[in-house]
Amino acid sequence: MYAGTGAIGIEALSRGATAVTFVESNPRAGQLLRKNLVACQLSEQAEIRTATTEVFLQRPDWWNGAYDIIFADPPYAKMQAADLLQQVWAIGLLSTNGVMVIEQHVKADLPRTLDQAVLVKRYVYGDTALFLYGPAPSKAVLA
Repeated sequence: MYAGTGAIGIEALSRGATAVTFVESNPRAGQLLRKNLVACQLSEQAEIRTATTEVFLQRPDWWNGAYDIIFADPPYAKMQAADLLQQVWAIGLLSTNGVMVIEQHVKADLPRTLDQAVLVKRYVYGDTALFLYGPAPSKAVLA
């Protein structure tokens, strides 16, 4: 989500991902993304959705089933990353053991837990932070 030039998804494909759905609302960025996929000979494994993330999340017919990994790089301070995280889990966009990575400014304060997700690790690279979320442990009790 917020694919830009597609660098993250292209890297995933080059490292063995079988398919990537790119979501990018900017048509110019989408054109560059297409060119990058062609140059890397990865077009067959990619699907580009030219829409906002909000529209994509409302269009299950655009999804390729549940995803194992979702990487989101929302504009810093534009969309609440925590809201995006909550919505992705609530609508079932992630597979049972899927993970979500959200890129934000290092000073961003994202929640450690949500109903469906828990912060597994936070990576810091200069002024950028990557927040890795996984499924929250089951609250079921065995008696």
